[in-house]
Amino acid sequence: MMHFIDPIHFVGLMGISALVCGALILGYPWLMARTRDRNDLGSVQCAHVNPTPRIGGVGILVATLISLLFLAPGEMRPFFTLFALTLLPVFAAGLAEDLGWRVSAAGRLVAAALSAITAIALLNVWIPPSGLPFLDVILSVTPAAMIITVIWATGVCHSLNLIDGVNGLAGAMSVLIAAGLAMVAFEAGAYSFATVAAALIPALFGFLIYNWPLGRIFLGDAGAYTLGHVLVWLAIGLAWHASDVSAIALALMFFWPVADTFLAIGRRMSSGRSIGAPDRLHYHQLVMRALLLLSHGRIGKGGANSATTVIMLPFIAAPVGAGVLFWNQPYAAALAWLGFAALFVGSYLAGIVLFRGSRWRKIARQVQYRAELRRERGLARNSQTN
Repeated sequence: MMHFIDPIHFVGLMGISALVCGALILGYPWLMARTRDRNDLGSVQCAHVNPTPRIGGVGILVATLISLLFLAPGEMRPFFTLFALTLLPVFAAGLAEDLGWRVSAAGRLVAAALSAITAIALLNVWIPPSGLPFLDVILSVTPAAMIITVIWATGVCHSLNLIDGVNGLAGAMSVLIAAGLAMVAFEAGAYSFATVAAALIPALFGFLIYNWPLGRIFLGDAGAYTLGHVLVWLAIGLAWHASDVSAIALALMFFWPVADTFLAIGRRMSSGRSIGAPDRLHYHQLVMRALLLLSHGRIGKGGANSATTVIMLPFIAAPVGAGVLFWNQPYAAALAWLGFAALFVGSYLAGIVLFRGSRWRKIARQVQYRAELRRERGLARNSQTN
């Protein structure tokens, strides 16, 4: 990424993000005393063991705004300045939820859609023709293309939020997507997009030094939704301004969060539950539980949380790499979409079948027994100390 952003700016953006995130961690007790309690540890999808600040996105946002307002080349600076304004609705709704004001999932989706509509209005860009005839019949009709753009951008924002909670996963995946977008933009000669996309990487690194492996801070809704908005609109803007770039290939970079979201919707609908109801059956949660079972409880929940990201990153990187490889080949990118979708669903279903087997249930009972035994011993030691 040093080819797209100079070392001084790289270190500076990383330092700004790290300083803001560090200050938020230190000030978290003061902040929580003045906001509403969220009780994240009691949530169904909880994957951490200690109360954790969910406002790490603030640090990333500060560094991102600096990139948009000051680092973009002069001829594209008005475009990225207007783009910065589109972040306001989605960031405000997410931050309100992070601070305990209970903005519903529907409310956050509306805010993301409003940010998308604002982007179309201010930037005058939307998803361009894809190069695939069966899609371009729809995308060639401007109102239809605008509606599809709003749905896609809103969905990506929400999908990125669903995987924030496992240490490093959302942040590291965003690094991969930003790097992929920067490489494609550079190859296509869209150097302003390459610079801004590359500038997201140090901003994310400043957050990740706290988020992985110790999980001292999370992106939160403000961070995840805003980061999703920035990434998806960089992709849309790049496809719009560089006609050689395939929108299908850029969309492939968002494969993992989008596929996980569609899987969650299908899973909940098939069981008769609300599609917005949280659960513990996301792909990364299955990987985490597999680690706990395979280690027979020797790896704690915190260790399995962080190890999950390391295991999953190569699989997340594969579609991003395919998007870079097929950046100007829409048919190859479409075939890659189908191939990765088959692998994703097939491996997930195989995992479900495996963990429902009697052998894994026996291991799960053993792990639970050992955890309860350790808890009883800890209580006994505490009582003796007192």
